[in-house]
Amino acid sequence: PQDPLYKSIAAADAALFGATNRCDLATLSTFLADDLEFYHDKGGLSVGKDDLLQKTRENICGNMVRELVPGSLEVHPLPGFGAIEIGTHRFLHPREPGNVGQARFLHIWQNRNGAWKLSRVISYDH
Repeated sequence: PQDPLYKSIAAADAALFGATNRCDLATLSTFLADDLEFYHDKGGLSVGKDDLLQKTRENICGNMVRELVPGSLEVHPLPGFGAIEIGTHRFLHPREPGNVGQARFLHIWQNRNGAWKLSRVISYDH
């Protein structure tokens, strides 16, 4: 947790999902690579930033809130590219208080000119 890379990725994760939870798609967009690939164990492959933004608007906004499970975050360097983030997150459904989903995730972040961009996402139940 004291490692600068860990701190950078943890901050990027918090900002990314803060924007998602607020349905602030303009801010969310700034964290996504144009060629983003999202692999979901239930929904399959989604390609491109615009596709993810549309799916977020249609399925996430107002329907669920993501929270990182404390103590689950791992960050590993990817020399010459960026970092790998691994963790567990929960999805709370405000209109259905007892409905809580939990999944593992792997994010590949690319550092482009000092800005962190999410380039690959894998989400799966464990």
